[in-house]
Amino acid sequence: MNPSVEAYMRELQAHHDEPVLLEMEAHAREHNFPIVGRLVGVTLEVLARSIGARRVVELGSGFGYSGYWFSRAIGSEGELHLTDDDEANAVKAADYLGRAGLDGPVEFHVGDAVTTLGTLADDFDVVYNDIDKEGYPDAWRAARDRIRVGGLYVCDNVLWYGSVTGETGDDRRPKATKSIMEHNRLIADDADYLSTIVPTRDGVMVGLRLR
Repeated sequence: MNPSVEAYMRELQAHHDEPVLLEMEAHAREHNFPIVGRLVGVTLEVLARSIGARRVVELGSGFGYSGYWFSRAIGSEGELHLTDDDEANAVKAADYLGRAGLDGPVEFHVGDAVTTLGTLADDFDVVYNDIDKEGYPDAWRAARDRIRVGGLYVCDNVLWYGSVTGETGDDRRPKATKSIMEHNRLIADDADYLSTIVPTRDGVMVGLRLR
């Protein structure tokens, strides 16, 4: 995204400057930890609220930053499953979300995200995917039938800094790029889903299940 446009959009979200959220964003900067960032976070909350989501699962949750926004959307009576293969991230997420008063709906699962999805019963209102990029196609295959009709599949980093166009000339992770392109095409061609890419930050895939 054009840096000036992104700065303008972020300024419009400055009212979200709650202490715990700022602390999480500072932690990400200091430790070079990838998070979706403020603009995508707000997008996740808007999407979840727009369909009245109450049951959400994240495939790849880190230390709970995206979970912060989903928890705001679904409320304490909802059900939010966070997944990560690092137990230390589960501890951090519990601390951050607890201090923010957003831990009510949260259950954290330590282990492989896609495998964990297979152990959870029933359908979800939202499945959010942010695992290692090479795993995107398999994550979609595991998720597509676990979303209720009218529910959403959401995935971050689907533009991959423009590498999906083949025009950047600086594709440092071609295997990841190939996997993201396969993932995007699978969703775009799926007749059971209506999908689009929201070009905020690094691109957010949104797929609405039709049937």
